[in-house]
Amino acid sequence: MKKFAFVLLAVLSIALYSCFDDDGYSLGDYWLGFGIIQTESDAYTIVLDDGDVLEVVAWNVHPDYYEWLEDGGRILVNFTILDDVSDENGNIEKYLVKVNELSDVLMKGIMNITEENADSIGNDPITVQEYWMTDSLLNFKLRYTGSYKTHFLNLVQDSNDPVTEDGAAKLELRHNANDDEQAINFSAYVSFSLNSLREAGTDVVSFQVSSTDYEGITHTFTEEFDYSDLDLPN
Repeated sequence: MKKFAFVLLAVLSIALYSCFDDDGYSLGDYWLGFGIIQTESDAYTIVLDDGDVLEVVAWNVHPDYYEWLEDGGRILVNFTILDDVSDENGNIEKYLVKVNELSDVLMKGIMNITEENADSIGNDPITVQEYWMTDSLLNFKLRYTGSYKTHFLNLVQDSNDPVTEDGAAKLELRHNANDDEQAINFSAYVSFSLNSLREAGTDVVSFQVSSTDYEGITHTFTEEFDYSDLDLPN
């Protein structure tokens, strides 16, 4: 089974700004936000989760430094606004920005549990600190303990037990710590695509997610995935 390492990020205290309608911009200001990066030749555009569009015109570090950077990748970006571009009605279409720093955010789909991968998915504890929806993505801020080994994370669905009694898709957040020592507290961000949950004939589906923390307590939440205004997945 192909395994996906999830990025290990230091604990961050983040102020996410949804709009930047200032009369002027300072080189001393910066913003942090999650988004999807789009690349074309040497041009880079970032679409933030709130819909704001950033056109990258300057970098603190050359983009070649980010070897993992690819079109459609999910990122956490630290940026400074240099200017903006407005339409004929004065509405801001995009911001011209300098990228101060980028962090890769793991983005993957829902995995089906099979006999072949059941053991490798892991049953180690994980603490969900925050979760939120962004279009078709379910996003988590997670806490875990480790030392030096690579950890793996999956959002899984058991094909033998796929839904709850109420008909919601039954999902579980699973963590494989690879027998790592529980020496240091880490935080990480990860995003999962929910597009595989779409059903024909409806544009809203319910799903339930469970996870087990370090006290052995199972936490469960239920949400709705509304894709009525979203494009069909590629």
